[in-house]
Amino acid sequence: MIDLLFPAILACAGAWFGFANPWAHVPPMALLLPIGLLLAAQKAPSPKSAFKRGWLIGAAAFAGSLYWIALPVHDFGQLPWVLAVPCPILIGLVLGLYHGLFCLGIRLVKGRLTWPMLALWAGSSWWLLELLRGVLLTGFPWLTLASAFSPWPFAIQAAAIVGSYGLSGMLTTAAILLPLGTGLLSRQRLAGTLILALLAATGFWTLSTPLPETDTASVLLIQGNIDQSLKWDETYRNATLARYETLTRGEALRTKPDLIIWPETALPFYLQNLDSLSLSVRNLAKELGTPILTGSPAFAFLPGQQKPVLYNRAYLVEASGQLGAHYDKEHLVPFGEYIPFGQYLPFVTKLVQGVGDFVPGDNAGPLPSGALRSGVLLCYETIFPALAQNRVASGSNLLVNISNDAWFGRSSAPIQHLHLSVLRAVEQRRSIARCTNTGISAFIDPQGHIRSATQLFRAAAVTRTDVPVLSTLTFFHRHYDLMAWLPAILLVLCALPALLMRPRD
Repeated sequence: MIDLLFPAILACAGAWFGFANPWAHVPPMALLLPIGLLLAAQKAPSPKSAFKRGWLIGAAAFAGSLYWIALPVHDFGQLPWVLAVPCPILIGLVLGLYHGLFCLGIRLVKGRLTWPMLALWAGSSWWLLELLRGVLLTGFPWLTLASAFSPWPFAIQAAAIVGSYGLSGMLTTAAILLPLGTGLLSRQRLAGTLILALLAATGFWTLSTPLPETDTASVLLIQGNIDQSLKWDETYRNATLARYETLTRGEALRTKPDLIIWPETALPFYLQNLDSLSLSVRNLAKELGTPILTGSPAFAFLPGQQKPVLYNRAYLVEASGQLGAHYDKEHLVPFGEYIPFGQYLPFVTKLVQGVGDFVPGDNAGPLPSGALRSGVLLCYETIFPALAQNRVASGSNLLVNISNDAWFGRSSAPIQHLHLSVLRAVEQRRSIARCTNTGISAFIDPQGHIRSATQLFRAAAVTRTDVPVLSTLTFFHRHYDLMAWLPAILLVLCALPALLMRPRD
């Protein structure tokens, strides 16, 4: 039991304090998570035991850090606490399987690899498992190891080379070397320290290098701070729109931005309809002479269907007042925006409020306005590297993340979400304008610095006149496919000597 208790405490403490939480966020403590899993695997009497230990430790670590999932389930899904509290635990049990596989892999090569090869095996395993976690079961790459270091831009610049999953693998490689040595100056600990030092040195060197000569844009973010319980109340629609108009008009007349951004579903009505509410938004853009990028539900009648399908849409209202290009969210939130296998589960209802079940869109092109080509990432789409990759590949020179994090109250979720957005900025070397209903809204520069962040649950209008607009491509972007295959290739290279070597005690 002691063999399991100490690694479990180490790993769970690393997860809780290494990632954003309400008490204290200490990024280096996140390294204790892979260290704890390594110790648990090495002391396991069998591969099966190693998997079980990793699974339970991972489940506890994820459930603790994702405690906030219970909040929207209770507050907006109308479930009692006795049913809401188990939700993060159940999700933790699913996500913990990846840590179980990590420990299984460590146990299978125990005594078969030299310590440099073991470190490479561990780092490549973590890299591959995070990548798979972002794809399987619709994907949920939340709490990636690299995201713990987002508050420290110098620590995450390697993401522009190997991506955030690759950076997580490098951090894991360094971390597991630290407990392998027996002396303070052992080769293993020196090697682990050297990797961390090289990552930091690369980061400081990158940050000291000026960005390429580029144009800048002036962008205005409007954080309406609309009470989620009132947002879809039809009697409150006029008041919602009035707040956005008031916040926008005052700041836009003062700063004259190139683009105004409102949050996801800022408009709780169908902007495509020619009614008084829709005309008010169009007239505002025309009055200010500035395009407005805003979220709104949308509908369409598809051939052969009597009922319309619904989209979670981002519109560009042009400076002329006309509706311009739009983007329909393609990666929807299960049970929040649609019910998986809903035709077979008619008794399951959505856990959050909204206008209905959305369907995914397929128009990922940028929204053009002047020199800006805005690639939209709606809500939690910003946690997926592939979606940001696609936006830049389609010509986006600015990434826009509009979201509504009001579901999660004053919990860790909004800042954990923000930290994942930071990684997208560094991977693609693109500015991100992040606009949310209740916060945290912010500008993220191409090097991962968070600028002009707003406070939670306060209405705000924030303009930055110096948003860099880049069109260069990172090494990670240009070699995206290679970075997807590289961890599997490295694992195969490590597996060959492991298969040929007789296990040592």
